[in-house]
Amino acid sequence: MTQQGVRWTADQVLALAPDAGSRRAGSELGAAGPWSGAGRSDEGAVWGLCEGSGSAPYRTVVDLTDAAGPASLCSCPSLRSPCKHALGLLLLWAGEDGEVPRGQAPDWAERWIEGRRQRARERRTADGSGYGASADPEAARRRAERRAERITAGATELEQRLADVLRGGLAAAEQAGYALWEETAARMVDAQAPGLAARVRELGAIPSSGPGWPVRLLEECALLHLLTQGWLRRALLPEGTAATVRSRVGLPGAPDGPPVRDHWLVLAQYDTADSRLTTRRIWLYGAESDRTALLLSYGAAGRAPELSLPVGLAFEAELSAYPGAGQLRAALGERFTAPAPARIRPPGVSTARAAARYGEALREDPWLDSFPVTLGRVVPTPSEDSWQLADADGDTALPLTAAATARPGLWRLVALSGGAPVTVFGECGHRGFTPLTAWPEGAGEAVPLC
Repeated sequence: MTQQGVRWTADQVLALAPDAGSRRAGSELGAAGPWSGAGRSDEGAVWGLCEGSGSAPYRTVVDLTDAAGPASLCSCPSLRSPCKHALGLLLLWAGEDGEVPRGQAPDWAERWIEGRRQRARERRTADGSGYGASADPEAARRRAERRAERITAGATELEQRLADVLRGGLAAAEQAGYALWEETAARMVDAQAPGLAARVRELGAIPSSGPGWPVRLLEECALLHLLTQGWLRRALLPEGTAATVRSRVGLPGAPDGPPVRDHWLVLAQYDTADSRLTTRRIWLYGAESDRTALLLSYGAAGRAPELSLPVGLAFEAELSAYPGAGQLRAALGERFTAPAPARIRPPGVSTARAAARYGEALREDPWLDSFPVTLGRVVPTPSEDSWQLADADGDTALPLTAAATARPGLWRLVALSGGAPVTVFGECGHRGFTPLTAWPEGAGEAVPLC
C-alpha cells in the first residue's frame, strides 16, 4: 500500500470527530453492515454508500492526501465535519478484515476528488506568486497606528481600575460580583484588546472560588498589571519580549520565522470553546529539529475548526514560527506528504526537569500558563487527594491538574500503565501537569488522553 493507504488505528480515526456524539455515532457505523460499494485507491481516497433513513443511500467519500487532515463529502444533511458516515467509513477502512478493497472510484467520488485537488494546486500557485500582500501598505500602517492608540487608552484605563480595586480592598471586589469585571472586559473589547478582555474575564471568576481566592486574585491582578505596563512601555523592551506583549494583548501577528522542513509527529489535539469561538490546539514534534510547535485553528461557535490532524500520525511539511520570545506557535506552510502512521516518539525527561523547563519558559513569557513537555518513564499513582506522575527511576513527581483528574483519559492512562512506566506528553504549568498523549514502554501506538 502507498503511504496514504497505510491504515490508521481506530483511535486516530475517532480523534477526527468534532464532538462526542459524532464519535459514538461514527463508531456504530464502523462495521460492514450498512455499507455497500466501499473501495479505496492507492492515491489516498476512500468511498462508499451507507444506508440511512431515506430511500437512497448516502454517498460518502474521504480524501486522505491533504496534510491538513482528511477532507470528506457526504450527501447526508449533517452540518458536522466529518459527519458520522465519514467517520464510519474510515473505521471500516482502518479494520483488518479487508472490507474496503482497492478499486476504481465511481464518477461522483472521482469528480469531487479531482476538483478539490485541482483547487489545492491553484492555491499553492497563488501563494507562491505573492498573492495576499497588502495592496496599500500605507493604509495598513495607519490602521495599525489607530488600533495601537485605542489599546493604549484601554490599557491606561485598566491600570486605573486595577488601582481602584486594590485601593478598595479585595473584600469589596467579592461584593461587587462578576458585573464589575464584565463591564471592564467590555471596555477592553471596545479598545480592540481582546487579550486584555480575556484576562479580565478570568479575574471575575476568582472571587469566592474557594479557599485562598484572595491570594489568587492578587497574583492575577499583578500579572495583568505587568502586561499593561509592558504594553505602555513596549518601546523600551527587547524586540522578542515586545512581540510577546503584543501577542498577549491580542494584536494579530504574522509568522516571520524561516520555514523549518521536518517530519512532524502529531503529539496531541484538543478543543476549547466559548459562546463565540472554538479553538483547536495541535501540538507537533519535529523528528530532525527536535522542536515542539503549536498550531492553532478556529471555528465559529458550534462548528469544529477546519484543521484536523489525528494523534500519532506524522507528515513532512514546513512550519514558520510566530514572533515573540519563547513562543511556540507556528504556521503550517507547504506540505509534502499526507499524515501517515510513524514510529517517531519524542524523548522524555524527568518530572524535575519538566518543572525546570516551565520555569525557564516563564522567564521569556511571564503570562504562560503551561509549557509542553514529554515525561519519560513515569507511573501514574494516587496521591493524598488526587493523582500524580511519579518518576520510575527517581523520587520526584508532578501532580495532575484538577481538569486532568476529571477526564476519562486519566483511566486510559492508568490502564495503559498497569503499574509499569509509560511515556507521557502533556502541558506542565503552575496548576500541575495535564497529560494529553501516552505511549507504552517499548513499542506501541500513541494513546490520546483528551
